[in-house]
Amino acid sequence: MADTPIEDMSFEAAMAELEQVVTKLERGDVALEESIGLYERGAALKAHCEARLKAAEEKVAAITLNADGQATGTGPLAD
Repeated sequence: MADTPIEDMSFEAAMAELEQVVTKLERGDVALEESIGLYERGAALKAHCEARLKAAEEKVAAITLNADGQATGTGPLAD
């Protein structure tokens, strides 16, 4: 398991570590205690990624609303 505090990780770093955790757990070749630690770290990484995604979605929503609260820039993309 990495030593980096999860709250200091970027979305990409947390997602990469989460993928590593899942791979180790799926292989099933780690001891029970290590599996528990990996599962706990994975759950925390998942929550962190979800929070980062929600924050990004809120930023995008704020950017795409005009002063009247109407969506802007949401029409079809120009070719």
